[in-house]
Amino acid sequence: MSDWDGYGERDARGRRDDGYGRGGGQAQPEGAQRMRHVQRQPQQQRPARPPVPPQAPPQGGRPGYGVPQQAQAPGSGYDSGYNTGQVYGRPAAPGGPGQRPPGGPGRPQGPAPDWRKRIKIGSIAVVSVLLVTGIGTYFWADSQVRREVDLSKVIERPKEGDCTTYLIVGSDSREGMSDEEKKKLHTGSAEGKRTDSMMILAKCSSGNTMISLPRDSDVEIPSFVGSQSGKKFPSQGRRVKLNAAYAEDGPELLVRTVEFNTGLRIDHYAEIGFAGFANIVDALGGVELDIEQGFKDEKSGADFKAGKQTLNGEQSLAFVRTRYAFAESDLQRTKNQQKFLSALASQAATPGTVLNPFSLYPVMGAGLDTLIVDKDMGLWDMGQMFFAMKGISGGDGVSMNMPISGQRGGNLVWDKAKVQQLVKEIQNDQKVTVKGQ
Repeated sequence: MSDWDGYGERDARGRRDDGYGRGGGQAQPEGAQRMRHVQRQPQQQRPARPPVPPQAPPQGGRPGYGVPQQAQAPGSGYDSGYNTGQVYGRPAAPGGPGQRPPGGPGRPQGPAPDWRKRIKIGSIAVVSVLLVTGIGTYFWADSQVRREVDLSKVIERPKEGDCTTYLIVGSDSREGMSDEEKKKLHTGSAEGKRTDSMMILAKCSSGNTMISLPRDSDVEIPSFVGSQSGKKFPSQGRRVKLNAAYAEDGPELLVRTVEFNTGLRIDHYAEIGFAGFANIVDALGGVELDIEQGFKDEKSGADFKAGKQTLNGEQSLAFVRTRYAFAESDLQRTKNQQKFLSALASQAATPGTVLNPFSLYPVMGAGLDTLIVDKDMGLWDMGQMFFAMKGISGGDGVSMNMPISGQRGGNLVWDKAKVQQLVKEIQNDQKVTVKGQ
C-alpha cells in the first residue's frame, strides 16, 4: 500500500494529516516537499497579451470587475479583482485623500442656477393661476345674479342718450328672511314687496349724477303692457305716488312710469332687498359714516349719535329707512340713502376688497344672489355702476333730489322746467347745472 492512501500521511500518533489548516510542530517551517505522484511538465512560455489601452470606468462602476484599469499592477495585464482603495459608488475625490471636492462640503460642483429662467417660469405660473381664478370667479359670480327684469316689455320708450343710466331700487322685500331676522331688522312682516328707495344714476363722461326719486313723488301711470299677462292697459290719467307703480306691476311698470314722467331712457335696472343690503354691509365689515346730527326712530330701530362711526348691517338698514325722525321726511331720507350708498361703494370698490379673495368672495356671495337686474345687465355693467357711485362720493359728479315745486294731496310735485333741463343735460352728456333739494 502507498504511503499516500487516503488524503494525507499519518503522524506519530497515527492521526492522518489532510494538509488543511494545520502547520508543523517544528520551530522552523518545513521546506518545500516533492509530491511523489505528481510530475511537473516542463514550463512553456505563455504568449504575451496585447497591451490594453486605459479606459475610464463607467459611472458608478466598480474597478477590477470586467473593466480594464490602468491602476492594476504595472505590466501584469492581470485583473486581481481587489479594491484599489476607491469607495464603491462614488469616484475618488480629486487632490488625494482627505480633500473635499469643490462646490461645497460633500457636494460636487454643478452649474450655477439660472435665476432669470426660474423667475420667468414662476411669473408665468402666477399669471396662469390668477387668470384661471379670475375666469372662474367671473362665471361663478355671473351665475349668482338674478336676471328677472325684461326691459323689452317696456313700450313707447324715449330716445337713447349719450350717458348710461341705471334705475337703482331698494325694495322692502323680506324674501328668505326668518321671523327672527325680521324682528332684528325691524322690517315687519308685510306680504309682497314695495319700493323703499329709488334713484337714477347717470354715468357720463362729463361727470356722474345721482338723482333720488322720492317714493311720494306725484306721477301719472301711463299705458303699459302687463309683465305677466302681456295685455296692454291703456292710460287712464291716474296720478299716484311713484312707489305705487312698482306695487301694481313690478319693475317693468316702474321703469315705464319713470321714463314717461321724466323723458329719460333707462338703460339698466338693479334692485336689492332688505336682507341682501344688510348682508353686504356685514360682509364688508361695516361702513364708516359721518352722521352730522343724531336721531332716533322706533319704527326703523334707528338710534344714532352725531360723529364718525362704523355701521353694521342692522344699523345701516335703519339709517337708510328712517323718515319719521325728520321734518323733511322722505326728502331727508333720500339724502341719507345717497350718502350711505356713496360711502358703501367707496369702501367696497377698493383694492383691499377687489383684489383680496377673502374679502371679495364673501361680499359677492352676500349680495349677488339677492340682486335682481335686467336681462341685458352683465357683471361689467354692475362694476361700472358701482364705480360711478364711488366717483360721486369722491367729488366726480353730483348727487341731488329730483327738483320739487310743491305738493299735491300730500304727494311731492316735480318742477317740470328743471326736470326737462336736467334730462336734456344728461342726454347730451353735458355737465349738470340743475340744483335739487
